Amino acid sequence: MNVQFNVLDRQYKKYQIEYEQKALKVLRNGWYILGEEVEAFEQEFANYIGTRYCVGLASGLDALIIAFKALGIGVGDEVIVQANAYIACIMGITINGATPIFVEPDEYYGLDASKIEEKITDRTKAILVVHLYGQTSNMEDILRIAKKYKLKVVEDCAQSHGSMYKDKKSGSFGDIACFSFYPSKNLGCFGDGGAITTDNKELASFIKVLRNYGSQKRYHNEVVGFNSRLDELQAGVLRVKLNHLNELNEERSLIADRYLKSIKNERIKLPGVRRNVSSVWHLFVIYTQERDKLQNYLNEKGIRTVIHYPIPPHLSDAYKYLGFKEGDFPTTEDYSNCIISIPLYNGMTEDEQNYVIKAMNEYK
Repeated sequence: MNVQFNVLDRQYKKYQIEYEQKALKVLRNGWYILGEEVEAFEQEFANYIGTRYCVGLASGLDALIIAFKALGIGVGDEVIVQANAYIACIMGITINGATPIFVEPDEYYGLDASKIEEKITDRTKAILVVHLYGQTSNMEDILRIAKKYKLKVVEDCAQSHGSMYKDKKSGSFGDIACFSFYPSKNLGCFGDGGAITTDNKELASFIKVLRNYGSQKRYHNEVVGFNSRLDELQAGVLRVKLNHLNELNEERSLIADRYLKSIKNERIKLPGVRRNVSSVWHLFVIYTQERDKLQNYLNEKGIRTVIHYPIPPHLSDAYKYLGFKEGDFPTTEDYSNCIISIPLYNGMTEDEQNYVIKAMNEYK
């Protein structure tokens, strides 16, 4: 049997009629940028997350860049962020001219709140919290620290659509939250897409200006902006998928529960879930000191895996200028050398799940 890491068309086929009806409606409408579908999705997604406002954008990276731009964070400013984040998170900071200040992650791969305060200086302006792999970070402690030092909080929710911390969804805690709708995300569209959520009316209005060349009225440019607009077609299919997101997340949770209960191998450490958090299992990330050996073994069995992420940002060529070296962030580097994601996706059959479980348990 062959088990792919992800098979995107299965959830498409599950709601195929709804997707195609929506696509035809948009195509026949003749209005393709910033129309009624975008406006409706922004309101519906804000309601789902629990914020007052949502602004649709062209990608998750654009959301990060525009978020820091809207907050006025730039040259000379510092932003605290976990060292094991995806490099796009760091790009959102540095493209604005600010400096990332790396902090080690905790055992759940989220920002370790206990290590934040030692990194705060008079140049620190914000904390970027990245909700990795499907579960919300330790927001209670992070928000307490942010309030104490009067810091902005930016959430990266690219992998946590629908994840809860206590009774609130990720994306509803910070001053600004950034979302990606890349096709593989829990709420993914059929191309690129992104959004920002916030409770701040002024910020939301400014972000709408920034996304559209810096203008509210055509040819009246107030600031230097971007071309970053969620298009009508993607907004339409996102509206369809949003109606089914809880169902899709529940399916992922059931598969994850099977893995957690059925995979029993002392050479493999299964992921934990933080207290008071409900994960949406964007990824099922395991830890092993024998990653290459395990990955080769699974590949021979026809089971595809992915490493998230093999090179941490501080060791990437893109950020050599920051001056970090191997050993500066040992926990992050250990994760980058030892974690691997196994298949978990919507539409994954019971036979495929059983095959993965059996292979994992037979690994020696």
